[in-house]
Amino acid sequence: MNTSIFLAAQAAQGGSPLPMILMMVAVFAIMWLFMIRPQQKKQKEIRAFQNSLTEGSSVVVSGGIYGTVKRIDLAANKVEVEIARGVVITVNKGAVFADAESSQQAQAK
Repeated sequence: MNTSIFLAAQAAQGGSPLPMILMMVAVFAIMWLFMIRPQQKKQKEIRAFQNSLTEGSSVVVSGGIYGTVKRIDLAANKVEVEIARGVVITVNKGAVFADAESSQQAQAK
């Protein structure tokens, strides 16, 4: 009796690897659709916003600091942001990630 169970298990393992490959492809496709693709889309939106920065724009810096863009130095990839009257900080352009108005509207919802 033990031999027949062993032979049945061997026969099941000796089948086609196609279902396993299809399952792996399906898992990767689901991961890509629900995790990777939305993140790439969000990064593209942030990059487009960073490239469209203008002086006077209200922004949110990655640390959650709200301020107004005072000067943009494209050569050094830096942005000067006024966070309070007379207080200006210099941050990397990549640290500016959102428009302050749209960020506040999203929080209100």
